[in-house]
Amino acid sequence: MSPKSGRLNLMKLYHYVHCPFCVRVRMGLGFLALPYESVVLPYDDEETPLKLTGKKMLPIFESDDGISQNESLDILKKLDSKNLLNWDFLKKHQSEVDSLLSLISSPVHSLAMPYWIWTPEFNEKSRHYFQSKKEIKRGPFKILVKNKNQFTNEIKNILENNLLPHCQPFYKNSTLSIVDIMIASHLWGLFIVPEFQFDKEVLNYLLRIQALTKFNYHEDFWN
Repeated sequence: MSPKSGRLNLMKLYHYVHCPFCVRVRMGLGFLALPYESVVLPYDDEETPLKLTGKKMLPIFESDDGISQNESLDILKKLDSKNLLNWDFLKKHQSEVDSLLSLISSPVHSLAMPYWIWTPEFNEKSRHYFQSKKEIKRGPFKILVKNKNQFTNEIKNILENNLLPHCQPFYKNSTLSIVDIMIASHLWGLFIVPEFQFDKEVLNYLLRIQALTKFNYHEDFWN
């Protein structure tokens, strides 16, 4: 949800479209039905986040009192006054959730990053900035593309063995929690990879989360 509104002091979310931590907040805001103004920053914009929080890290949520905050989970926990996202469940399963996300994130990023840079989110300047930064850690994107079958197999094995046995209908739970949003936000970027196909049951799990969070990946460019 990212309505355009003329209302004064509407809360703002500064984010990147591809970023899983930004997607996490967007899904959470949708589930909580909280209106906000969506501000998609170019990836090479260093000035805006530094001005708002003193570091180049998104998402940044600016509340209606003008206070800006980083860290996706801190943002959502502060806004979730009724505990609709079941934070105690995350606390109970924190270690295993962190391990699962660690397993997922590396192959997902290696597979998806070379595709993300060709979405409408990037222009030539921000594309070069993003690629040069990410290649320091992951190596040349052309090599990542060459090894896409390796990353695809790795992701599918992780999902089959570490996620699928636990997500009926939600992760170790009968109702959606913040854990499901954390998992889905990391996996959602794979929809941009044309060769990747989710297992039907994993896809249905993600679509259940999408429906409850009212999430639309490229809403900011279609409106």
